[in-house]
Amino acid sequence: MPNQVVVTGLGLITSIGNNKAQVTESLRELRHGFENITFMDNPRIPVKVVGSIKEFDTSSPNWVEWKYPEHFNLDVDYLKSLSPHGLHCLCAMLHAVEDSGLKEEEVASTETGLFASSAGSTFMMRNNLESLIATNGMRINPMSVVASVSGTLNFNLGAYFGIRGGNCGFVSACASSSHAIGYGFDEIYLGRHKRIFVVGGEDLTAETYLPFNGMRALSRNPDPDTASRPFDKKRDGFVGTGGGVAMVLENKEDAVKRGANIYAELVNWGQASDGYNIAMPHPEGSGLTLAMKNALKAAKLKPEDVDYVNAHATSTPPGDRSEALSLVNIFGTDKDKRPAVSSTKALTGHGLSMAGVMEAAFSVISIKEGFIPGAAHISEPDPLCEHITLPKETLDQAPKNVISNSSGFGGSNVCLVFKKWDG
Repeated sequence: MPNQVVVTGLGLITSIGNNKAQVTESLRELRHGFENITFMDNPRIPVKVVGSIKEFDTSSPNWVEWKYPEHFNLDVDYLKSLSPHGLHCLCAMLHAVEDSGLKEEEVASTETGLFASSAGSTFMMRNNLESLIATNGMRINPMSVVASVSGTLNFNLGAYFGIRGGNCGFVSACASSSHAIGYGFDEIYLGRHKRIFVVGGEDLTAETYLPFNGMRALSRNPDPDTASRPFDKKRDGFVGTGGGVAMVLENKEDAVKRGANIYAELVNWGQASDGYNIAMPHPEGSGLTLAMKNALKAAKLKPEDVDYVNAHATSTPPGDRSEALSLVNIFGTDKDKRPAVSSTKALTGHGLSMAGVMEAAFSVISIKEGFIPGAAHISEPDPLCEHITLPKETLDQAPKNVISNSSGFGGSNVCLVFKKWDG
């Protein structure tokens, strides 16, 4: 018989808080984490707002100069193989392990796996290449490769925590860590693992985000209060953010047996592709529509059973348009049967590979704490959202069934279904 899957631990290093309590308060109060920035000390660069990570300073490529909260008590020698987001993810996973109550031998069990997502660190790559060029290919940090390539989280976290089960990376652009959660669900559901750590992270650097300005995908709005406004008529692009988030997925029976704190059940998931364009979403939202349909079917739920949708909406004109149409495709136009919808990227910004696991964490927090985050920063909803319920304020009501959407380049779409745990 298939296993039920539950969420038993979270670790969050994000623009709206570096622990669960801070993040929960920010979500309730619709408090964003944006501030102004001058990329590369060049005032002519038109991108002026980011979702900054507080209490950390990883602006130097030299790990010895990094600053982070003292309570993590890390061995500085270990940092030499990390990127900035590697440090954030290490701290997030330390929090997730503590939050889950797992013992050291359970974390290092052959039945515990690690599924991770990041784009690697172009910041570290650029600095290491400059060092190589300056020294005729002779001088570089020996750990530069494992610190910078896209598998860096798997290498570092797998070794640090002694992971002996599956250790795998997922790369599907902004759907990456949602895919990691989905396939982590499958591993536990099928009995291959008892638990899976899912981790996602990104550097908040010019090297990571400015290339998106060349695609006209970043907001050039200089006001931190309005730069990220998913589903608003005047949205003009996304705001970048970085950090790291970790989630613990666990077999329900094992979690209950050890008395774990259960946030929610991960009921099932669905995925589908647009088959349309390299970078643009399908104009009618066909792939995301199918992903949601597949997820609800797998979870044995009807559209009217869903109480809240944590939308992928990044605040780009074409992306939000596509998702708005897909939401109407699934939930229809009857306001009495459709769920509340919000994109928490209005508060955090877009975390690329980490967006899926970050917003999945927000979804289970909303279930556990009994509220629905409002749709922040919308002054004039896009007319396409006429049949979408976008609450202006946080709703003081406990959602039972929540879905979290993610979409990425190439038309990758994932829908995760979470349910209130009544055990």
